[in-house]
Amino acid sequence: MSEDANTDDGTPDHDRELTHVDDAGDVQMVDVGDKPDTARRAVARGEIHLRESTVEAVRANDVAKGDVLATARVGAVQAVKHTWETIPMCHQIPITNVDTEFEVGEDRITLTVAVETTGKTGCEMEALEGVTTGLNVVWDMVKAVEKNEEGQYPATRISGVRVAEKEKRRPS
Repeated sequence: MSEDANTDDGTPDHDRELTHVDDAGDVQMVDVGDKPDTARRAVARGEIHLRESTVEAVRANDVAKGDVLATARVGAVQAVKHTWETIPMCHQIPITNVDTEFEVGEDRITLTVAVETTGKTGCEMEALEGVTTGLNVVWDMVKAVEKNEEGQYPATRISGVRVAEKEKRRPS
């Protein structure tokens, strides 16, 4: 992020204090109790690079473990719903919608996860958890055909995981 980047409330990032530490330096959960409920949406995206033959097998639904994309979709949604259990100090938020979209290329599969909530805090972590878990599920389901003779994964990698967009709309 650039030095002059601003947060949602317009405060420059470099002027903000850390919110997950108290004055003594102890980790704490941020108190969001006084914040108004707000409609929020976050979209995260990432990709897994695979051998072209593996991508073809996924496209043809010809992977021994089953339907890779359907299973990865379930994994992504489950991860979104359980983010608060795996990220320390993350609030449990009411998830109102999760959309997953796969784009199957020649040597990669891109996963986009959009998460919506109405609450007191954002849902970026949930979208990121959905993407990383969904891509990990893809890897798990195709790992037998991705391994080389030494049992390594020279062509397989997850990359580009990021928050692609976020928005919040205060109720009228």
